[in-house]
Parts: sequence; structure tokens; C-alpha cells
Amino acid sequence: MVIILFGAPGVGKGTIGNLLSRALKIPLVSTGDILRRNVKEATELGCKAKSFMEKGALVPDEIIIKMMREEISRLKGGFILDGFPRTFNQVKKLEDAMNNNSYYVVNLKANDDFLIKRLSNRRICRNCGAIYHLVNIPPEKKGICDRCGGPLYQREDDREDVVKERLALFHTKARPIIGYYQEKGILESVDGSLSLDEIVNLIKEKIKDDSHQE
Repeated sequence: MVIILFGAPGVGKGTIGNLLSRALKIPLVSTGDILRRNVKEATELGCKAKSFMEKGALVPDEIIIKMMREEISRLKGGFILDGFPRTFNQVKKLEDAMNNNSYYVVNLKANDDFLIKRLSNRRICRNCGAIYHLVNIPPEKKGICDRCGGPLYQREDDREDVVKERLALFHTKARPIIGYYQEKGILESVDGSLSLDEIVNLIKEKIKDDSHQE
């Protein structure tokens, strides 16, 4: 079973992916995590990607595709993809890598105002990586992590002006991808502003229904 989680930045692909991964007992492959790992380790691909990520721009296909091919090649069974594909070229390269195996595409939808508010209020602990939200999950002490006492910071790509740019780029790239998956009849849209439990249950029900039809 392969599930592609598709949707705009901040819609919750990573969180939903982790919950689905535990529920379905298949690994989550996150483009964002792989990119950040490469940047942190200062790999050749990570250094190339860093300047694009800091500006909120999409990392070029050649970098992303190479990273993801390496990651997918290690997986023998099913998996969940978070953040890939993001361009039509990536769609075709992914299909080549999967050797025409069947898969599901879940499109998590939410309006831009919702996403801007969610991302621009996100804060992360510099020490332990714990994630907070100034509105929904604020720390007990301003700017201080509840878990370890480390300082909280805002990622460069979470600034409101950068978020708006990221969303504009996403919508431009997303249209042909959504159209392609709709034509193939494998796209299922889910409201990304619902509760986590509701989203996960809707996805599991859809997969179960499709499996029975097959």
C-alpha cells in the first residue's frame, strides 16, 4: 500500500502522515524531514537545497528527486509519502520509481487564511524540536519550551510574508498535478481543517472502501 499525502504547506501532512503510519503500520517518508536532515548534516544535496528553503522557494526537482529515489529504494513494502511529488515532473519520476504499482492520493484542502494563521504562529524549540502554536498550543512561559526549557524560535519559512509566497508557488504547481490524479480516478479530497481524528478516519475509510472494490 502506497499513500501520497498532497496539500499546501501547513495543512498537516506530517502530522496526519505520522498518525496514519502508526495506524497502518507502514513507514512515513517525509520530504521535509529528509531535506532538513541533509541541510543539518551539510551534505552536498543539503547545501544546494538550503538557500531555496530559507527563501520559501521550491527546491529544484533534480535535488528532490535524487533524495527521494534513494529513500524509496530502501523500502520493500508500503509507505506513506509526505511532500512528494510537488511538481508534474516529480509525478512522472515517482511513477517510474514505483514500477506502476497502485497507490492512493489524498488531497488535504484548506483555505490560505487558515494556513497562514497556522504557520505564522508556529514556534519550535531550538534544543529538543518540540512544536508549539501561539494560539492553539502556546508554551506556559513566553518563548520557553515546556519540555526542556530551551528557547523557542520561528523558522524562516514560517514568517507570514514567506508563507504567502510558499502558498502562491504551491497553487501554481498543484493545478496540473491535481488534474492529472483526478483524471486517473485516484484522488480523494479531504478537508484539512477538520480534527485530526476525523481526517485520519476519513482516509482509512476511503482506503478500505477502495480495497473492497478491487
